[in-house]
Amino acid sequence: MVPRPEATAVGAPSDLAVGDAAALTAEESLGRLGTSRAGLDTGEVAERRLRFGVNAVRSDRARLGPLVARQLRSPLLLLLAVAALASYFVGERASAVIIGAILVFSVGLGIVNEFRAARAAEALHGQIRHSCVVRRDGHPVAVDVVDLVPGDVVELRLGEVVPADLRLLDVAGLECDEGVLTGESVPVTKSVSAVAPGAALADLTSAALMGTVVHSGSAVGVVVATAGRAEFGRIAVGLAEGEPETEFQVGLRQFSLLLVQVGIALTVAIFVINVALQRPVLDALLFSLAIAVGISPQLLPAVVSTSLAAGSRRLARSKVLVKRLVCIEDLGNIEVLFTDKTGTLTEGQITFQRAVGPDGAPDAEVLSLGLLCSEPRVTGQPGVGNALDEALWAGAGPPGGITRYRRLALLPFDHDRRLVSALVADGDGVPTLVAKGAPEGVLERCADVPGTARAVLDSEFAAGGRVVAVATRLLPGRVDLRPDDERELSLRGFLVFLDSPKASAAGALARLAGLGLTVKVVTGDNAHVAIRVCEDLGLPATAVATGADLEAVDDAQLVPLVARSTVFARVSPAQKARIVRAQRSTGRDVAFLGDGVNDALALHAADVGISVDSAADVAKDAADIILLEKDLDVLADGVVGGRRIFANTIKYVLMGTSSNFGNMFSAAGASALLAFLPMLPSQILLNNLLYDSSQLAIPTDRVDAEQLARPARWDVHFIRRFMLFFGPISSVFDFLTFGVMLWVFGAGPELFHTGWFVESLATQCLVIFVIRTRRVPFFRSRPGAALTVAMFGIVAIGALLPVLPVADALGFQPLPPAFFGVLVLLVVCYLGLMELGKAWFYRSASRTAASRTAASRTAASRTAASHPAAVHAPGMQPSGARPRREGYRVLRRSRRFSAAPRRPRPGRDVPAVRVNRRRRSPRAGSRPGSTGLAGPP
Repeated sequence: MVPRPEATAVGAPSDLAVGDAAALTAEESLGRLGTSRAGLDTGEVAERRLRFGVNAVRSDRARLGPLVARQLRSPLLLLLAVAALASYFVGERASAVIIGAILVFSVGLGIVNEFRAARAAEALHGQIRHSCVVRRDGHPVAVDVVDLVPGDVVELRLGEVVPADLRLLDVAGLECDEGVLTGESVPVTKSVSAVAPGAALADLTSAALMGTVVHSGSAVGVVVATAGRAEFGRIAVGLAEGEPETEFQVGLRQFSLLLVQVGIALTVAIFVINVALQRPVLDALLFSLAIAVGISPQLLPAVVSTSLAAGSRRLARSKVLVKRLVCIEDLGNIEVLFTDKTGTLTEGQITFQRAVGPDGAPDAEVLSLGLLCSEPRVTGQPGVGNALDEALWAGAGPPGGITRYRRLALLPFDHDRRLVSALVADGDGVPTLVAKGAPEGVLERCADVPGTARAVLDSEFAAGGRVVAVATRLLPGRVDLRPDDERELSLRGFLVFLDSPKASAAGALARLAGLGLTVKVVTGDNAHVAIRVCEDLGLPATAVATGADLEAVDDAQLVPLVARSTVFARVSPAQKARIVRAQRSTGRDVAFLGDGVNDALALHAADVGISVDSAADVAKDAADIILLEKDLDVLADGVVGGRRIFANTIKYVLMGTSSNFGNMFSAAGASALLAFLPMLPSQILLNNLLYDSSQLAIPTDRVDAEQLARPARWDVHFIRRFMLFFGPISSVFDFLTFGVMLWVFGAGPELFHTGWFVESLATQCLVIFVIRTRRVPFFRSRPGAALTVAMFGIVAIGALLPVLPVADALGFQPLPPAFFGVLVLLVVCYLGLMELGKAWFYRSASRTAASRTAASRTAASRTAASHPAAVHAPGMQPSGARPRREGYRVLRRSRRFSAAPRRPRPGRDVPAVRVNRRRRSPRAGSRPGSTGLAGPP
């Protein structure tokens, strides 16, 4: 057992573990930490920040070192550098210096572009900040969570993520979800009573732990430990930096592996052939490695990073912020979108309509009871308090009828009970429990429900109203409340609210349907209300499933139920996540859009979690994408942006597996037929560098409408077929060039090298205009201006190199004028044949892809139906869904505790976008345990 720590006088803070603080009384903990219930003053905060540092477990700083290491870790580059160094010492100094310079420039090009992309990601993270309410200088203020120091006094409310390890000072019905630390799904009830010394982490009931979520209630606590000294921080720091691979990253890795396999085969074959032809071993090794470097996707990370960074800036202008750049492409792959109703399909401006009794007649007493049962709300703070209460106070007028009451206790709302209760006393002093919440939850707790009440309720639902039921119960002599007091209630009536359908939602839904997305509504509201909204917006409500329906089916039956249903009503947080997992098990990419505490589980379960800037803390932590406006049109812009990035990335991929591969294959064949190397190693590397430089303009290219109309995915089988089909076409024209150089111009080694260098560079670059679109290039699909300039510019540079002063050093000599006439003829014929081949290839590929997709989805559905455990059994991942990396929830949440080294520069890193940073302004009387009656929210 750990001995009980002794309290010390107020003064300088001592190091105190949360377990030790939990074993002290609240006042003893304040003394050990050198603080008081009023909090720290500004000067003390500054001193403690110098001592303890910021409350961060990670940094989003763009670091140059790791980027340099990643660029240099290619074994091909290292082998080539070693071989070039060896050639320098055996006398081939000029060639070795040229190879070295090209390698340095090539690596530098990749580093610069990746670093720029990393700076863009850093700037985006600088826009997503998280704050909490802290008592400083005796007043509650909102501060960034990373600015907390030990001794700060923090106020906690429903839905907030605990910003540090806290010793609780006051609690009001506080329960915390500690699953991120302990794996337990049941929320832990908290109190201020000290625990036994040496208690386990899961038993620290007097402490709120960093990274956990306020499931219900509210509290005040003093910060004991921050950053890596907190329990959550130790876990987050100890995890590997890598996050779960997205589908985009998996595809990149598989593609790179394919090219590595091809490159190894070509390199070994070329080396063996050249050694067999008794050429110098060092020359053969340099040539072979240069070929391998030429076919390796050396600048693929830079192209992808540039594309993602450009896409993130474009999305930011569309009011979409991306937490991880690689999630942009996954956003474009969405096939099914689950969304909540309020604020997405409706205006989100809830207005109070009327208060009626059980018989449907107007009843002012019901309104007064509803006002009495309002929860305290922090003005302007997103995700805190109850929007229905805010609407009630706004529409009720002066609350003159409730001034004679005083509040004795409050049971805050939670998503299990789905109601809030207050204990109030009037002038006679008789305590009365007032319960207010979802009609189903209130009615089942009533001793007797009048027959007219259900008819009134059905009528209001049919009219599209949101209804809250109000009931009471006398509790003589009581001064506190417990959940088991919410029974044998007397129904007093209903409060009716209206949230009108959003005017722009119908058009946005049609746009999403045009993008191939199936939209499904998941709501905690009544099914009739949800159906009415869907009908008003033209969203077909083909089938409706309620929470009770979901409870009645097993996992095998859930998959077809989810597949055929459009609306899911009265569902719990766990059921939302279960719906998402069932949909993912069919192999379709699923997104979930939510902003509430009860949406966090579903956001974690989705392929892409989407939230809004005004969402609850836990929802924003779980999301991959943050919308600055809760608007489906904004989401549609994000989907289009993701697909544009993928389309431009795949252009680079297909380039590398067609003309580039063909040229390398030609080099392999020519080395076996010629008496000399078809191109010097330094020339191959220069060719590759110029070609790759031109590809950096691809992210700016236009994308055809049909490429944005449907999701597209990595398909290595398709890429392999593309390479084997179009690569030989490129090689045919390379061998024609060989024949022209040898038999028409009688070329020796230097002239041959020069001619093939110019021809290969021209064909590699110009074929992008064919490959970039399935349409007829230029006439039906215009390329971007930057891409056009880059391609023709690089071709011009290649044609001019033989007459520039550096030609001798590079091993070039001037080409005869007639060569350029032949070159134009070869390029035109090559592009024409590629265009004809493209038309045939895509017709064939479309038929193959359709049959494979149908077979894959059928197999996925059968697997889900025959193996129900695959849907959501603990420790298993749904069939057809990507596996989750252990600790991914900790890694996601740790992003809220990341230090932003600099603020974004508007117009440079990201566009100047106004981010919703609503400040918390705590009101008097809203503290836990307050007995004052809450005023208008």
